[in-house]
Amino acid sequence: MKVLMVNGSANLSGCTFTALTEVGKSLEAKGVEYEIFQLGPKPIRDCIGCNKCTNGKCIFDDDDVNRFVEKAKNADGFIFGSPVYYAHPSGRLLSFLDRAFYCSSSTIDKHPFHFKPAAAVLSARRGGTTASFDVINKYFTIALMPIVSSSYWNMVHGNTPDEVKQDLEGLQTMRNIGTNMAWMLKSFACAKDNGIQLPKIEKGIKTNFIR
Repeated sequence: MKVLMVNGSANLSGCTFTALTEVGKSLEAKGVEYEIFQLGPKPIRDCIGCNKCTNGKCIFDDDDVNRFVEKAKNADGFIFGSPVYYAHPSGRLLSFLDRAFYCSSSTIDKHPFHFKPAAAVLSARRGGTTASFDVINKYFTIALMPIVSSSYWNMVHGNTPDEVKQDLEGLQTMRNIGTNMAWMLKSFACAKDNGIQLPKIEKGIKTNFIR
């Protein structure tokens, strides 16, 4: 079992990375692998609504969106982490998620996100975390993804990694995310082994006239 995490910060080893690493420790303690996919400081295109996605791939291949979607096919769960900017997730993460989730809707065979558990993790100096938390969770609820909860909202506070490490409740929340994610993954695997199939969903109805 493997969880694919995304660090939506331009800082490769900052506060968000510190939070994700704490989740990872808990996952590993439960026998689940993890990988942190770094967005880093490189530019990331916004979705331009061209509708030229083909079989789960964005037409633009000059950043890491398609590479991530390919990795996502073999992942069992996801955690998306972001710093908080003006009470919202980082712009780079939102552009990344818009394109990754939208192009995946063009997938012909196995959808890379459907029925795989996911969690959002936020890092802030002080405020804006719950608003950002809400934004990221909406990607999961439109893609049939069970949301992994914790013992508090999934956030850490601090202006530096060292300050994050002093947020003992925040770190505990991160560890509990890992524990709950591992439990969900193992529960889903047990269900599959016992013949419980994934639910069949209705598709294709779009009431586009509703504004």
